[in-house]
Amino acid sequence: MEVSAMDLRMVLCMLTDALSAEMNLRKPAEAALAQFETRQGFCSCLMEVIAAKDLSSQTDVRLLASVYLKNCVIRHWRNRRDSPPIGADEKIHLRQKLLMHLGEENYQIALTLSILISKIARVDYPREWSDLFSSLAQKLQSADVLTSHRIFMVLFRTLKELSSKRLTHDQKVFAEIASQFFDYSWQLWQIDVQNILHGFSVLAQNAPGFHQDDAILTCERWVLCSKIIRQLIISGFPSDAKSVQEVLPVKKVCPSMLIAVQSFLQYYGSFQDTHPKFWEFLKQGCTKLMKILIAIQQKHPYSFGDQCVLQPAMEFCLNRLINPEPELLSFEELLIQCMSLVKAILECKEYKPSIVGRIMDNKQVTVQEMKKNASSSVAGILASLLPNERVVLLCNILVRRYFVLTVTDVEDWFQNAESFYHEQDFLLWSERLRPCAEALYIVLFENHSQLLGPVVVSILKEAMSACPSSATDLGPQMLLKDAVYSAAAYVYYELSNYLNFGDWFNGALSTELMNNHVNMRIIHRKVALILGQWISEIKEDMRRPVYCALVRLLQEDDLCVRLTAARSLYFHLEDASFLEQEFSDLVPACWEACFKLAEDAQEFDSKVQAINTISALINRTSEIVPYAIKLVQFFQKAWDESSGESLLQIQLLVALKNLVVALGYQSSICYGMLLPILQSLLNINSPDELLEDSMQLWEATISHASSITPQLLCLFTCLVEILERSLDHLEVAASIIEGYVILGGTEFLNIQGPTLAKVIELVVFNANDKGLLSILPIVDMLVQCVPAELPQLIGNIVPKLIFICLDGGDDRYPSKTALKTAVAAILARIWVMNTNFLAQLTSDPLLLRNFHTAGILTDENILLCLVDVWLDKVDNATSLHKKIFGHALSIILKLTMPQMLERLDQILGVCTSTILGGNEDSTEEESSPDSMQSSKMEIPSKEYRRRQIKFLDPINHISLENSLRESLDTCARLHGESFNAAMSQMHPAALAQLKQALNMA
Repeated sequence: MEVSAMDLRMVLCMLTDALSAEMNLRKPAEAALAQFETRQGFCSCLMEVIAAKDLSSQTDVRLLASVYLKNCVIRHWRNRRDSPPIGADEKIHLRQKLLMHLGEENYQIALTLSILISKIARVDYPREWSDLFSSLAQKLQSADVLTSHRIFMVLFRTLKELSSKRLTHDQKVFAEIASQFFDYSWQLWQIDVQNILHGFSVLAQNAPGFHQDDAILTCERWVLCSKIIRQLIISGFPSDAKSVQEVLPVKKVCPSMLIAVQSFLQYYGSFQDTHPKFWEFLKQGCTKLMKILIAIQQKHPYSFGDQCVLQPAMEFCLNRLINPEPELLSFEELLIQCMSLVKAILECKEYKPSIVGRIMDNKQVTVQEMKKNASSSVAGILASLLPNERVVLLCNILVRRYFVLTVTDVEDWFQNAESFYHEQDFLLWSERLRPCAEALYIVLFENHSQLLGPVVVSILKEAMSACPSSATDLGPQMLLKDAVYSAAAYVYYELSNYLNFGDWFNGALSTELMNNHVNMRIIHRKVALILGQWISEIKEDMRRPVYCALVRLLQEDDLCVRLTAARSLYFHLEDASFLEQEFSDLVPACWEACFKLAEDAQEFDSKVQAINTISALINRTSEIVPYAIKLVQFFQKAWDESSGESLLQIQLLVALKNLVVALGYQSSICYGMLLPILQSLLNINSPDELLEDSMQLWEATISHASSITPQLLCLFTCLVEILERSLDHLEVAASIIEGYVILGGTEFLNIQGPTLAKVIELVVFNANDKGLLSILPIVDMLVQCVPAELPQLIGNIVPKLIFICLDGGDDRYPSKTALKTAVAAILARIWVMNTNFLAQLTSDPLLLRNFHTAGILTDENILLCLVDVWLDKVDNATSLHKKIFGHALSIILKLTMPQMLERLDQILGVCTSTILGGNEDSTEEESSPDSMQSSKMEIPSKEYRRRQIKFLDPINHISLENSLRESLDTCARLHGESFNAAMSQMHPAALAQLKQALNMA
């Protein structure tokens, strides 16, 4: 039965019960609502509940109805195979009803309905709902303040939703909306801003006639209108960065928005205490407008670069930064946006000069020339706005005012050093004033390095003179020194032309580190920062003192200093010029300091940083065994404490992998800690985000194991569940399988043979071509090492391999050539190593029938088709594969198959070229047992065993020359005159090469 308006009472009752605190009422109601969701008319019932005037007091019920309606529309508005759609008539009814209910008083319900309309518009506009925007605009003309506010909510949400569609057609539709709707929206924005400013004037004079509720709604509506303007300009017009086509709305909007900001700021000081709600709006409005200007500049840089836009914007920002009104110094959000806009303009690549030539006598102006002219114009404006004197002044202001720690900063640091560190160094630069000032300073210095280099050095000398190394008073002098140390740290590359690091370190920095007064933590933190930032400028003779200084800083009491030192030490450990011999005696103290840092740290980011430093230290310590016990204890404790923190566990897994690699043969030292961790992670219940790093740790463990242990053997069964879940990590899985086969040998195959067979079967029947290529070397190794066990290990996949080999498509899919060549080589090796097995399989009538049904074979049998593939793929094969093909083809000659004589010329050609070609691709290391013995202690155990297997490959020890001579004798006896006739048809040159290969006179 369909749900209609008559069921309104039932739906209302279910919604009421769904809000009940009693479980026995709520659960059945929720289940019933879920069942009703797919019935026609249910959405209409919900809409009636939302719009019912007699239910206006039951806000919670109406809000729940709006949420259900939104979710139902999102799931069922589109036509989907897995769910019944909402009917066409009901869609029309809902669209009409939603536009009739735009005056919703409750904000949350109005917001939900605006999102709902936007979701419908994403699907239906413009085909099914072409009059949406015209209807909204018409309703705006007669709407009261509340209804107009709600309409703007709908407009903003709808435009935001439509602008996110990325198809070309959808972007054209949005461009049409922008061209038609922009002027109307802009007119409304201008009217609102005038009304707001008039209201503020009345409010500031305490004159009668001010309606606060309406004014607040007008302010909120204006903010929404500002967002709409932004959306239209950003998404409704193509960026001028490519076309250099002027976007006219930019010239209209930006100067007016800047004037609005200046007008609002006139009331900033007076409203702070007397009218806090409107003071908050002023802050929000000014910040929003500045963000819009930044977004427009980044989207349409050339239009923004016009003098009527760029010059007032830069003047406003620079004046606010250099000479701000006293009351605005506390308005950090505005200062941040001013810095962000100046930074965006100074680093804008479109404003950088470009060298563009011009063809003589060509009167047409190219796009590149237009860009060059535009950038030259901007460069002239910026040069007039930022003469050298103003650049130097701005640099001084940034360092001396905005870099300096405030009293609040110092108090926050001393109260919680760890939190202060992360707030200062790890938050997004555009969120805090000091990091934003530092980002602007870096861009300013890069643009004017020759001018500002001596200036920064001068400030540095001034600060160091005013606050010598022995000074401990936490006053303006020390805080200025801290600020200028930051300035010197961030522009190390450019500043190195004016400041010698060795002299600076020996003359001041090292001396300051010897001063252990509690207030010196301020300077010590910056010294630690400098030692990490200036790493590329530290000469070899200075490395040792720097390493000692960092370890000393890592041992201090203050967590902020220690975390900064840990990060700088990490940079040094990762640096290509790191001198291990200069650091070796510092390793014990460094371990202890890193362990203590990880133990003392409370925040997630701190723990990650400590673990990353420990991981880098593991990589740089050549003799890791003496520290293995302490590392195992540390990792065990860290892992136990990281329960539920996947991101932290990922870092621990990476560090554990580095430890296993560093320990090498002796990695069994940590098995007591390591294997239980792997066992807990390598199961179907472990988090997906840990699987990749867990498998890489497993691969490292098996690759560096000196022998197979029962615990390692038991782990292999986990691979089945992992690969059944996903083949995303097949490359690592293949390396793990190879490690088990190489390391475990017969013992592994005896215990885990069935599991190995299942894993290989799982991959071969489900993986793509790339995945198959990763597993085929393991199959080849099994054929080589245990040919007698092939029926049990790979018996089920050989028919699939034959199918891959005989299936067509090389010409259509060139990528399959490598796969078919590898598969053909494996089948050829099986023929050589276990001829009876492949002979029985290829003569199976059922297999033959299946291949005929699939259209794979002609009248010839499977083996003959394989011979043709071997002959065809030999040119794509490696030297070893050519040998395998040669041996397989020589054995074929012993069969009583007359059809072989038709291919005799080709078979002998392959065998001859293989014999005469020799072992040109093999390295001396592969072919010489002496070479293997000499490298035995240098090559990791897995690599050594791999080379040993390669050296012992029977293909390398069976004489193809003797095999071919024997096969030709057998073939001559079997076929008699037919053989002689086939031989007589060979080309004389080919016959001569054959005789040369067989040493026949």
